[in-house]
Amino acid sequence: MANINLRPWREELRAEKQQQFVVMLLGAVVIAAGLAFLWKSDMDSRIAYQDSRNAYIQSAMKELDSQIKEIESLKRKRDELLARMRVIQDLQGKRPVIVRVFDELVRTLPEGLFYQDLKKSGETVSIVGIAESNSRISSLMRQFEQSDWFNGPNLTNVAAASGQGSGYSQFNLSVKQKTPEPEMEEDK
Repeated sequence: MANINLRPWREELRAEKQQQFVVMLLGAVVIAAGLAFLWKSDMDSRIAYQDSRNAYIQSAMKELDSQIKEIESLKRKRDELLARMRVIQDLQGKRPVIVRVFDELVRTLPEGLFYQDLKKSGETVSIVGIAESNSRISSLMRQFEQSDWFNGPNLTNVAAASGQGSGYSQFNLSVKQKTPEPEMEEDK
């Protein structure tokens, strides 16, 4: 007898293949959804990690900014203190100079000549005085030329002194102050 299959095997095969296709399609969708979920989770965790790093960097930057401000304020204070120290050192260094200037003014003063007014403006000393004779004024100018502390005397005015009696002259003289070189002490 001949085997004749009357069942609709082609439709069953087609239905089975269609069922396999749907199962495979659903499996692919589930796998794709799982992969998408894993990828999104990974991206979210990376973003969260980067956000935490950014927050740490921001807090570190704020801390560093405050330290920079503190350092700048300390530098400003240091510069102010250094400027004050320089002023104090300059004043300390110039303190004996004024004493020497006055001492030199007295040493260069010839007999018969008197100072009435002294003014110092920068490195120039202006002198108003009275002299018994013009030769005394000339002597004073020579003394200034030979001095270690003064140079360039400039006589601007000589007039007869009023109210001082006869023979007295009032003069205006300016002289430049110089700082002498420090003397080297020799070994004895």
